[in-house]
Amino acid sequence: MPAVDDVAPDFQLPTQDGSPLRLSELRGRKVVLYFYPKDDTPGCTTQACGLRDAWSRFEQKGAVVLGISPDAPEDHVKFRQKYDLPFTLLADTGHQVAELYGVWKEKSLYGRTYFGNERTTFVVGEDGRIAHVFPKVKPEEHTEQVLAVL
Repeated sequence: MPAVDDVAPDFQLPTQDGSPLRLSELRGRKVVLYFYPKDDTPGCTTQACGLRDAWSRFEQKGAVVLGISPDAPEDHVKFRQKYDLPFTLLADTGHQVAELYGVWKEKSLYGRTYFGNERTTFVVGEDGRIAHVFPKVKPEEHTEQVLAVL
């Protein structure tokens, strides 16, 4: 997992509309990379709506918010429309970026084990370095924690 002061690993993923987005193209701006497990599930919806509700504060701080999950672009479109999300969602369907960032983890639910994104957020500074890492994020606290370090 990248640590504070490491250069953020570069990647390219499709956005919800299928267009490619490369992290290094955002150099010079603060970037909030938030990894989440799945669109339209209770915790992920709470987290996304918290960001949405504070959107003007993120804009005031000049931050770009990118949500990353293994969902397909068309699933991201539905999720964004259903909850009127103003930020970009990236489709990491092969979970390569989640692995690159060390958040693709074995999880368990009701005695069943599976792999998925661990809810983790990286704040990348204008210089392209990791400024802050929030591991094992609690959806209800996420927005205020991130805004406090921007």
